[in-house]
Amino acid sequence: MPALPPPTLAGAQALDDSPSASSSSFSSPAPAAAAAAASPTAAATSANATAAEITATFKLLLIGDSGTGKSSLLLRFTDDTWLQPDEVSATIGVDFKVKVVDVEDKRYKLTIWDTAGQERFRTLTSSYYRGAQGVILVYDVSNRQTFEHLQLWFTELDTYSSSRDLIKIIVGNKCDKDTSGVREVSRKDGEAFARRMGTLFIETSAKTKTGVRDAFIEVVRKIAETPSLWQKQQGPRPGAVQLGSEEETDSSGVCAC
Repeated sequence: MPALPPPTLAGAQALDDSPSASSSSFSSPAPAAAAAAASPTAAATSANATAAEITATFKLLLIGDSGTGKSSLLLRFTDDTWLQPDEVSATIGVDFKVKVVDVEDKRYKLTIWDTAGQERFRTLTSSYYRGAQGVILVYDVSNRQTFEHLQLWFTELDTYSSSRDLIKIIVGNKCDKDTSGVREVSRKDGEAFARRMGTLFIETSAKTKTGVRDAFIEVVRKIAETPSLWQKQQGPRPGAVQLGSEEETDSSGVCAC
């Protein structure tokens, strides 16, 4: 199987390991994150990490047409498993998984929601857009129609999302099908659409693992770099002192903590 090109942002240079690499390219995981991913005993993949260790909790959504491999991407990222095509059934309603990851020496708890892509279930998922910090829009590179429907998903996202800073990434899944000659959407087309929509872009394969971790980790990194998305939604850090409001302060000037 020929080597697949590394993940890049739309219109950006390919991944560069040199110190001078463009900041707009996907960068390699930080040493701490890479070490955590490599060690089977690392706590980075444990959802049981204590609250004191968590920098923030992020809500991510997977959206796109049914059959694009959203559930397979989720299972590959969270459990490192992949289901054979005859074992996969369309997601009914909404499911989610929790995963804790280390990115650039900080720990984040992710709640990743797998929303049903079938048209008749969209009314069930509208409420799940609220409160999300990141959205992964998935299409199947071997099915042109799923790519063309992305515009509809962006319209729905604009309708239900309340945040202008929402981090979005377009994922062209099933890129392993290049070897069977059934690709219907070129990488160039995917990158061009992502540029037009102002989003990140990457191609992935849940089957071969290609690009899967990079896609999720880059979204987490971008959310972490956008404090307006999450700082107000997080509770006080352990040990932090909360100052009372004017209504909570008595006439003696003593804080009603």
